[in-house]
Amino acid sequence: MHAPQQICHDIKERCKQPISVIIVNYNAGRILTQCVQAVLQQVQQVLVIDNASSDSSLSELESSFSADNHLQIVRLNSNAGFAAGCNTGLAASTQPYILFLNPDCILQENSLQRMMQVMESDPRIGMIGGYLVNPDGSEQGGGRRAIPTPWRAFVRAFGLHHLEKYSPRLFFDFHLDKQPLPQTPIEVEAISGALMLVKRQAIDDVGSWDEQYFLHCEDLDWCMQFKQKNWKIVFVPDAPVVHFQGTCSRARPYFVSWHKHKGMLRFYRKFFRQQYPGILMGLITLGVWLRFSATVLVYAAQNCYRMLKFKHE
Repeated sequence: MHAPQQICHDIKERCKQPISVIIVNYNAGRILTQCVQAVLQQVQQVLVIDNASSDSSLSELESSFSADNHLQIVRLNSNAGFAAGCNTGLAASTQPYILFLNPDCILQENSLQRMMQVMESDPRIGMIGGYLVNPDGSEQGGGRRAIPTPWRAFVRAFGLHHLEKYSPRLFFDFHLDKQPLPQTPIEVEAISGALMLVKRQAIDDVGSWDEQYFLHCEDLDWCMQFKQKNWKIVFVPDAPVVHFQGTCSRARPYFVSWHKHKGMLRFYRKFFRQQYPGILMGLITLGVWLRFSATVLVYAAQNCYRMLKFKHE
């Protein structure tokens, strides 16, 4: 006969979801351990892909879960970018479902179970996103959204989205978090790469992440490809996940902003170059770099203010 402890262990193993969690880490700090702790007891495999971190995030993780054989850490020799890190994890994953999860995301109780329940309710669902919230409980932008086409981006950039009530189709705001939270799961055009539950069958059909993106917009790219292959993307409002946004990027704002705007241009050129006139695409390119310049000026002003404040203290 089996010992009671062995029976309990076997039951727990069978109750784990058939999911490989992929977490791409870069200097996330202590929150990485909290992130892993929230999922480790729920899934069959957790893969932490480390993009050459220089902080103590991995050592703290190893000291907390050194005996857990469900956790695998893959150390990369250099920072290959988010998309490349996701693909590295994908190649090492073993389960039929993959959860791409940012290291600054903390899954709440039953959220993953609920996401799986929705995923398995329809064979055409290829991707699921949960309810991303800030630490104060407010909804975070990006968890549910429409694709920011060049026209939609223009509408947003020049404040024309305020005219949406007069002409919803013409002045549509792609930030869906401005709308009331739906009561049931709904199909959307895009979700955030911070939290993506994806079916392996869909990945086999669509293909892996585009590694030409280093940081930002690779999630929109993948959502576009899923829609082009007729896979449904669903937002689940009753699957909350707390996202401490910016934990990994706060220390390098200029670097992050550069790659964000560079990613935006790649996204527009890849999917919309054939649909829009060349002059409009030129204006979009100009607008993106003007936005980047304005962002740099804001960061510089903030740094000057902090330095002056420090000198006077």
